Order: sequence, then C-alpha cells, then structure tokens
Amino acid sequence: MGLKALSPVVTKADLAHLGAGEVGYIRKMRADEVSRCFPEAPEIDPALDLWALFGADGTPILLTDNRSSTFFKAAEDDLRTVSLH
Repeated sequence: MGLKALSPVVTKADLAHLGAGEVGYIRKMRADEVSRCFPEAPEIDPALDLWALFGADGTPILLTDNRSSTFFKAAEDDLRTVSLH
C-alpha cells in the first residue's frame, strides 16, 4: 500500500492575507508612480522624494515626503515594518 505525498496548496488569496494587520512595508516612490497607488493624490513635484507605507497585501496606507512618518504611522497601526528596495 503506497502513501501519497501531500503538498500544501497556497493560493494567491492565501498569500495576500499573510501578515494582514501585522506587517507593513515601506517603499520609496517616484512622483510618476503615485497616481497608480494613490489615485486621490494631487499632482506632485517630480523632484520630491516620496515614501509610502503599504499593508502586507499591498493596500496603500500613507504617502509622505518624510520617511520617519511612515515608521510612526506603522507603529501607530501596530505594524511591523519591512523596507522594499
């Protein structure tokens, strides 16, 4: 009698929820990327350095020109932060 090896199936939906409410990521953004993630944002000077905080699933939380603000907001929301380069 043979045993079947089971391999767990992780769906995209499962992956999207990993770290939800617990992990956030901080990313530097260019002005031309802002409208894709923050459609309600006004037009931004292309020379401005921007930082964004996102939830683990990619939900935009904060856009700022002050990197420290992203860490403060993450702490306020009890999120562990990671940086993406």
